[in-house]
Amino acid sequence: MRTVITKDISNFFDFKKKLLHWANQHREVIFLDSNAYHQKYSSFDSVLAVDAFTSIKTDYENAFQDLYQYQSQTKDWLFGYLSYDLKNDTEALHSNNFDGLEFPDLFFFQPKKLFLIKENQVEIQYLRMCDDEMETDFEEITQCSVFSIQSSDVEVLQRIAKENYLSKVSKMLEHIHRGDIYEANFCMEFFAENAQIEPLEIYQKLNAISEPPFAVYFKNNFQYLLSASPERYLRKEGLKIISQPIKGTARRSFDLEQDEQLKFDLVQNEKERSENIMIVDLVRNDLSHTATKGSVQVEELCQIYTFKQVHQMISTIVSEVENTISPVEILRTTFPMGSMTGAPKISAMQIIEELEATKRGLYSGAVGYFTPTGDFDFNVVIRSILYNSKNQYLSFSVGSAITSQAIPEMEYEECLLKAKAMFEVLS
Repeated sequence: MRTVITKDISNFFDFKKKLLHWANQHREVIFLDSNAYHQKYSSFDSVLAVDAFTSIKTDYENAFQDLYQYQSQTKDWLFGYLSYDLKNDTEALHSNNFDGLEFPDLFFFQPKKLFLIKENQVEIQYLRMCDDEMETDFEEITQCSVFSIQSSDVEVLQRIAKENYLSKVSKMLEHIHRGDIYEANFCMEFFAENAQIEPLEIYQKLNAISEPPFAVYFKNNFQYLLSASPERYLRKEGLKIISQPIKGTARRSFDLEQDEQLKFDLVQNEKERSENIMIVDLVRNDLSHTATKGSVQVEELCQIYTFKQVHQMISTIVSEVENTISPVEILRTTFPMGSMTGAPKISAMQIIEELEATKRGLYSGAVGYFTPTGDFDFNVVIRSILYNSKNQYLSFSVGSAITSQAIPEMEYEECLLKAKAMFEVLS
């Protein structure tokens, strides 16, 4: 059981900063921020969960079954992540590539303390065992001093050299032309060893550059995710399921006329549209595993959404489920998300594993939460920096969808565009 109080906050942005600095002293932290980006499907502007009462941490073997038992038993708020390599739990797949980060494949925790922010109000929910700390904590947060710490420059290296990248994309195209796959998301890693950073400072810089609707600051002791994700993986509202894959990217311009032209060109780009439509078909198929008959619908097809750094092409696919279907089963039958795999999904994941040089881990996985009633909301972990402060290994990956129309040089340039914000905050 939780004790609930509501507080008014005079300055939304100031309170968020103070709240995050206060939270950072805890061992487990998940801060989810929409950056006030207008969304059709949204419950809160920001959410903070801190301090694990219970938790689950596991590798991929039987991970979804373990999560099902944990979620079913707690029937409380749970926050955490699903790493990309949980694919090995749902299919006969393996991940043998290099892993410098060493994160668990799955991690969720039941927070002692929870803050739900909507406009100028914050709803605070504490487990009864610590509810006597609510007023003291709130006063501490409002009086918290926010200060900047100068982060060190980080020497970022590229795991796959440009020539090797072009060669690997050409091999991917060979698979496509042979008919093995129609599309696959191919990613490459940038990394730094002996990296010493202030994770919270880096997150705040990254978030300020992009202001995306699915930003995340995650901390589990010495493991960090600093995410400026623009993409939703999956949301459950009652019996309704919502998926919003992104496929199609164009840069922004400071010149308003040129910016509109770039947006228009993205709308007209047949390659980008075909990428998006292929993933829409894949998502429709994934949702059909748990959907009631005839309920899978495409609400939006290839709509253009504008963010601070890029224009993105986003589709919205929805379905209805029976109330007997468990939330974890809906995740299991759709994971990993189509936008980060390809079509057909299993063949694409096999080829991705063969050609990529790094284990994806949490990158292209999902971070989010379950509510006590079994609703959930998860993002896609892209445009993100991952950091292990124990072994001082830092990593971020970027990728693009390879289709029969792909030109390796242009795919490489798209990857660099997506990596721009991460390079900026680390230098």
